[in-house]
Amino acid sequence: MEILIYGTTDFSYLVAARLHQQHNITILHDTNELNEKFNNLDVSLIEGNGGDIAALEKIEAKKSDLFIACSAIDEANIVACWTMKKIADTETICFIGKASLYKNFSSLTHNHYQTRYDIDSIIWPEQLLTQDIFRIISVPEALDVEFLAGGKAKLFEYRIKENSTFIDKAIKECKFPKNVLIPGITREGKLFIPNGATTIRLHDKVFFIGTGMALDTLAAVFFKHDRKVKTVSIIGGGSVGFMLAEMLENTGIKVKIIEHNLQRCAFLADSLKKTLVLQGNGTDLELLESEAIASADACICTTDNDEKNLLCSLLIKQLGAKRIVTRVGNIQNYQLFEHVGIDVVVSPKASALTEVLNRVQAQNVDVIALIEGGKGEMLRLTLPDAFQEIRIRDMHLPVNAIIGVIIRGHRVIIPNGESSICPRDRLKIFSMKEDSDKVKEFFFS
Repeated sequence: MEILIYGTTDFSYLVAARLHQQHNITILHDTNELNEKFNNLDVSLIEGNGGDIAALEKIEAKKSDLFIACSAIDEANIVACWTMKKIADTETICFIGKASLYKNFSSLTHNHYQTRYDIDSIIWPEQLLTQDIFRIISVPEALDVEFLAGGKAKLFEYRIKENSTFIDKAIKECKFPKNVLIPGITREGKLFIPNGATTIRLHDKVFFIGTGMALDTLAAVFFKHDRKVKTVSIIGGGSVGFMLAEMLENTGIKVKIIEHNLQRCAFLADSLKKTLVLQGNGTDLELLESEAIASADACICTTDNDEKNLLCSLLIKQLGAKRIVTRVGNIQNYQLFEHVGIDVVVSPKASALTEVLNRVQAQNVDVIALIEGGKGEMLRLTLPDAFQEIRIRDMHLPVNAIIGVIIRGHRVIIPNGESSICPRDRLKIFSMKEDSDKVKEFFFS
């Protein structure tokens, strides 16, 4: 695929680094904006403005299959996408960071005025991150939650703690509920795909995939947490904190928000119906103690400053917080945050990267989720009509991967070795990042 990226932000580098080995990538950048790290990638680097028709014509932009505008300026990204549409009917993805612009382009009102110059996809990373956080805290103790097949199947991630009955047991010896599989384990920062003989260790992060009912049973019986989240503390009243509070209010959860900026506090107090808004600093230990912030069922740090989020998280942890979810801007900080004991680490860049990868996959293939900051992938693919029916145990995949879910018509199947896969089956496959291309080639070659 020919991909043209406008902008040299951290996210454009993240996309280019992920895709440059499989696709032809050109990066268009404004004068004096290029970071030296881009020189380490196998990409074409061209100076020019994304909103300049002459510049786009010069680099033959109309030959591009996908145009991604992710410069640091929202308005420049919008104009670049509109300009690209004047040249060719190329698929466009526009990154924005302002709530007002996102609402304008995603609202029903906007849809009344469609033209051929419309942007195909608007991505606001903070909105995607908010959805991810809400999904995670909806399941007590889970480190990550993904809903599959319209919620009929789920992917949960749990950390194995001292009181777990699974410690030092082989997977085949664990009496999990029927229709539950373990497709992946992260141990000491390394993700791998286990087999039945793999022993579960203390502090392992284990992925479980299964039907919704089976995983609900797993959560209630084996992890001993069937109580719902009733209270949440949020540090940071920016876009993520505000949107998350709105979503939580709608589900009847009591929310407290700490926000430093006085004007923003006034906005939050006027806009949120039931949330308690506190003006102050999330690193103020006296404030945290007096307002019992750490006593909430979940504490969420959502500021756009990694250092502040880390400090706030450590203070809350010291005060005895049950569960902490912390936002990280730099994906490279994932492991650092986890190493110091943060329960769940989330990133707007990781959320947005999943969206972009879905636009770049081969036909009938999507990336549903990135696992462990991109070390693994959950693939969704539909088998072609020409595929020959075969039992899973008779397949010889060139790499280690787990078929976690088979959707056949309206049926959702959690397979085992005796299960067969058939033409037109829709599969959810757990794969390591470096192996995902070989998985796709196996089913579509």
